[in-house]
Amino acid sequence: MTQKALHAQIVDMNKLESKAELFKKKALVPFIGSFMVLALVLTFTLVAIPPVNAQDQNVQEYLSLLQSVYLYVLQNYVDEVDPQVLYEGAMKGLFEALNDPYSVFLDEQMLNDLNDTTSGKFGGIGLYISKPLPANLPAGKKAWVEVVSPIEDTPGWKAGIQPGDYITHIDGESTEEMTMEQVLSKLRGEPNTKVTITIQRGANIRFNETITRAIIEIPTVKKAMVDKTIGYLRIIEFTPQTAQRVKEALDWLRQNGAISLILDLRNNPGGLLSSVVQVADMFIDSGVIVSTKSRNKYDNNVYKAKSSIAVSKDMPIVVLINKGSASAAEILAGALKDNKRAYLVGETTYGKGSVQQVIAPVGKTGFKLTMSRYYTPSDANIDKLGIIPDLIVKEPELTEQEEKDLTRLIEQNAFGNFAEKNPDASDKEINAFVQGLKSSGITVSERILRKMVRNELDRTKMSPVFDLEYDLQLQEALKVLRSGQYSILVNQTLSVLELQQRLQTK
Repeated sequence: MTQKALHAQIVDMNKLESKAELFKKKALVPFIGSFMVLALVLTFTLVAIPPVNAQDQNVQEYLSLLQSVYLYVLQNYVDEVDPQVLYEGAMKGLFEALNDPYSVFLDEQMLNDLNDTTSGKFGGIGLYISKPLPANLPAGKKAWVEVVSPIEDTPGWKAGIQPGDYITHIDGESTEEMTMEQVLSKLRGEPNTKVTITIQRGANIRFNETITRAIIEIPTVKKAMVDKTIGYLRIIEFTPQTAQRVKEALDWLRQNGAISLILDLRNNPGGLLSSVVQVADMFIDSGVIVSTKSRNKYDNNVYKAKSSIAVSKDMPIVVLINKGSASAAEILAGALKDNKRAYLVGETTYGKGSVQQVIAPVGKTGFKLTMSRYYTPSDANIDKLGIIPDLIVKEPELTEQEEKDLTRLIEQNAFGNFAEKNPDASDKEINAFVQGLKSSGITVSERILRKMVRNELDRTKMSPVFDLEYDLQLQEALKVLRSGQYSILVNQTLSVLELQQRLQTK
């Protein structure tokens, strides 16, 4: 069939224009916390999408061709085809062509999952996950599901799943060829049902973990006093309630004698832009917090502090970050760093510097599209780069032999068996167990072995607010605050942009 014949079957262009009007009338949902919490969507602003430029001849020709081919296949394929199936297939292909893991078509089930999650409760195992598109992967790397971070006090957290782990299989089925939708449908489910995931950690550690699903409630903040003068505040997620919870926590810490602060953003996957701006405004009295830039002017915004500062400008602050700190967490870390308001300790962050909008123009389906990128006050975009801490503190890497030894212990469920037999084990009993492992030839350090035991014992308990015994990054943060050199260290720090430029010249 000729192109002219195909075009003869096209729907009247007036119908197309009426569809464009529907786009303009529907609410668009922009957000920055783009990782799935076994599906996560967060909203903040309403904007309108402009119609396609009617004068662009190429655009009109391609639109006509798409409609013509759609109708031709629908009417001439050897078997009758459901129009919705063709529509959804075309939409999936359109977004896959962008090679952007954050821009995806959302079918009815995915939209329902997103809506369920915004209520703050859902059934699952409690992991923030991401899945790269095969086209974006380097040669030889598998398209497995990556754990961005676990949600505190959930089954995934208590199972010891860590940021950077890969889920290679779900109930024995490889995740390599699964779509994100399929992954979510397999991980989510009714409470008290079980799912077995295969975890790849590092180069050599691989093990199965059977996890019992539960109702997942997304927490917001945790607080505690580390000592008589140092407060600890952990922001777990940027939700509509976070700013108020942070203010309450800061008031509590101040009343309990805190004159310096450790702000923990580790494993925080992001959330609402409005929320993180409100929180940053409590620490910064003036200047830029974050800006967003797009090809469309109406998506360009500069968010500035409004002098609603809740923390004294003289209060020393150390921020903890790691590779599980993403999106809104990176905005706060970048704003504090660029304004020389805090000293950053830990690992380079995830590197999620783009902003998406969730759009449901017609019917029960929609899509998520990258519309802009955000920039720190020094005008740095951290997408795929992350924010480098002022003081890098990492867990020691395991040797090949240590990985093999740890894998064997996990496969034998050595830590789980000990915890089951000794649910209230004392430090003396834990040390005796660890010494027994060491005497049997296990090369893994005593510190890591004790931590593995503690993880198992904590499965049936609420996680501690902080873990000063095993947390190397927290220990270093305390050293900075107690050193008497905090002001000097902060004044010597480079901005996010300056660090990026320095790395580019090396």
